Amino acid sequence: MWKGRFQQPTSNLVQRYGESVSFDWRLYAHDIRGSIAHAKGLEKMGILTQVERETIEHGLMTIKAEIDAGQFVWNQELEDVHMNIESTLTKRIGAAGAKLHTARSRNDQVATDIRLYCRDAVDTMLGLISAMQRSLIECAARGENAVMPGYTHLQRGQPVFFAHHLLAYIEMFARDADRLKDARQRLNVMPLGSGALAGSTLIIDREFVAQELGFDSVSQNSMDAVSDRDFVAELLFDIALIGVHLSRLSEDVILWASAEFGFITLSDAHTTGSSLMPQKKNPDVAELTRGKTGRLIGNLMTLLTILKGLPMTYNRDLQEDKEPLFDSIDTINLALEVFTEMVSGMDVNRDRTAVAASDPMLLATDLADYLVNHAVPFRQAHEVIGKLVAHCLATGKSFPELSLADYQSFSPAFDETVFAVLQMDAAMAARKGIGAPSPKNVAARLEHWRKILSTP
Repeated sequence: MWKGRFQQPTSNLVQRYGESVSFDWRLYAHDIRGSIAHAKGLEKMGILTQVERETIEHGLMTIKAEIDAGQFVWNQELEDVHMNIESTLTKRIGAAGAKLHTARSRNDQVATDIRLYCRDAVDTMLGLISAMQRSLIECAARGENAVMPGYTHLQRGQPVFFAHHLLAYIEMFARDADRLKDARQRLNVMPLGSGALAGSTLIIDREFVAQELGFDSVSQNSMDAVSDRDFVAELLFDIALIGVHLSRLSEDVILWASAEFGFITLSDAHTTGSSLMPQKKNPDVAELTRGKTGRLIGNLMTLLTILKGLPMTYNRDLQEDKEPLFDSIDTINLALEVFTEMVSGMDVNRDRTAVAASDPMLLATDLADYLVNHAVPFRQAHEVIGKLVAHCLATGKSFPELSLADYQSFSPAFDETVFAVLQMDAAMAARKGIGAPSPKNVAARLEHWRKILSTP
């Protein structure tokens, strides 16, 4: 493609080092789509005749069909997906194929292809996130009335519903979806027509081509357009954060599935055994997801490191943007799919959560709130209940086992109504503030998400 300038062929070693077709072939459908739209733009400006444009389009669609069927032979000497397709097209249709690259560079061509690829990837991910949320809703509904301890510092804190715990992750994934939608808006800008860095004196109707490709707008600075990979960094961040959320859920699942907790049961289809210990049932899906999140974070760091020292405009370093992008998209898509399937088969063990939630200490804060409602300042109430807890630990008694006299020895504000606070049903019903886990709130939030997620 540059033989006019160079006197020697490219070294075989350099070809091996610089080729990208071994991984960027994945852009073929987007490259062909972009080329067909570009050909229409060239026809509109008179560079191509209608017959030439139709010949190009038919040739490109034939190549696409061959690639789809696994029959296309990729040539490493042609470096990348773009030159492989263009070279094959030109060999097959002649001069019309040689005209296709008019008024564009591989710089704006690849920038366009990656944006089209990322746009499709976002749409796929949004569907997978919705499916993940639906599986969480189903699992939460199966365990809607199961009470369990909520934890801070991995220490029992206050009682919550199992469903409320899963609803927290639905909120996280909703933010992830919102971020992806925002990212999609920013990436849906067409760089095609920016040329290598300074556009072209052959003026193509960029708005027309953008409309053909479904872009919302066209880039306004040719130098930025060919070198911008902010949208890739943003997408990799969004994917990494989805991974972090899946990793946090993985950690909960791993703990809950352990014999020490026993809060959930995972299906045999989503666990593995041990090659030595026949009794084992390992939560490998959750463990692998927790581990793969490191790759997602690493891919983001890779791209940011590539970008941080680049001068304007396009530099070959940008070839290295694709492998971390492809890997992150593949990894998160599979993680979402398998996790969705695993959660769909996950059940809560109500007996075990009930035993854990029966720990009277979970209602210590409720007792402090009781004193506040009896005109005791909160800090004083906190100290009183702290001393009451210490007394229980020293005497081996629980809150329900104490007498009214015991309570009043710590504060005269206690009366016979204190024992009603220690009833779990009453304690859960009292948590009726917005966002708190009362039965009514949890049921309403489940219904809220069912309605949202049932809408295509």
